[in-house]
Amino acid sequence: TNPYSTGVTLQLIPRASVDKIPILSMAYGLSASADGNIFPWVFNPPVTYWDGASVFVKHVAQVEGGFDKLKGKKLGLVHLDAPYGKEPIPLLEQLAKDYGFELKLYPVPPAEMQNQSSLWLNVRRDRPNWIYIQGWGAMNPTAVKEAAKINFPMNRLVGVWWSGGDDDARAGGNEAVGYSSLDFHAVGADFPVIQDIVKYVVDKGKSQTPKDKIGENLYNRGVYNSMLIAEAIRTAQQVTGKKLVTGEDVRRGLENLNITEARLKEMGAAGFAAPVKVSCGDHNGHHKVFIARWDGKKWVKSSDWIEPMKDKVRPLIEAAAKDYAEKNTGWPKRTEPCDRSS
Repeated sequence: TNPYSTGVTLQLIPRASVDKIPILSMAYGLSASADGNIFPWVFNPPVTYWDGASVFVKHVAQVEGGFDKLKGKKLGLVHLDAPYGKEPIPLLEQLAKDYGFELKLYPVPPAEMQNQSSLWLNVRRDRPNWIYIQGWGAMNPTAVKEAAKINFPMNRLVGVWWSGGDDDARAGGNEAVGYSSLDFHAVGADFPVIQDIVKYVVDKGKSQTPKDKIGENLYNRGVYNSMLIAEAIRTAQQVTGKKLVTGEDVRRGLENLNITEARLKEMGAAGFAAPVKVSCGDHNGHHKVFIARWDGKKWVKSSDWIEPMKDKVRPLIEAAAKDYAEKNTGWPKRTEPCDRSS
């Protein structure tokens, strides 16, 4: 199952092992579910929200001239006041302690997604040096517009990958130029795999998406998600030797996922994304992401691939996974065998 929602994912996690249906929550959901020893039925590659927040802080450090320059800085988090929006907080709190910056939290209630003026007046008062946006839907374009209104510097405003829709940035008009978003796949339709989708699906009238949206960031996110599902099924067929696979087989397929550069090229996606590998103990991989910058018309890759701070993220994930299992009385111990040593 493919919930496309952190809230729905959180409700489904306790059911997955009972129903024997694996959950793919691609770069969303519960960060702690990256621990395959505690969550054998949940997979969240290629990166967790904690990885994303760590890359944001790493990016800030690079621009400011080193981690030592973070001391005394103010970093703000404008976030949806819901489990999804709160996900990066534990990691950012930890990094604030480690590097001496002050973390300012700006929650946006779901009912106020399009009414953020008072929040941004608080931002203007507090004058944070950088802001990270963990938003969704109508919250994102509103945040970009309001940031522009108070003259917050766009090159200091960075969104998580779900705050990087083309419409999110477009809403800010010319003032949104320089807004950045984390990303883990390319934009644009100039890839054989996207061209095939146009040829065999869009041009044949089988797509629900307007043609001018093909290649936009969130469209390509859907292609990436579908790639993970198709490769998990393909791997399940290889691992089991079966043509028709079950949910239990696809769980094994996801756990053995290893999409190499060579495989990406084979499927017409060379340069579209970085390789992805998960294992028994690590259902995420904590892969690299990059910074994409809005140039007024489109997203442009504006950094190299950046490695998350795995040394900070992984211990937090293991502790949170253990805590989740302890709080959920009777949480089943993993009995599913591994297909390879990992």
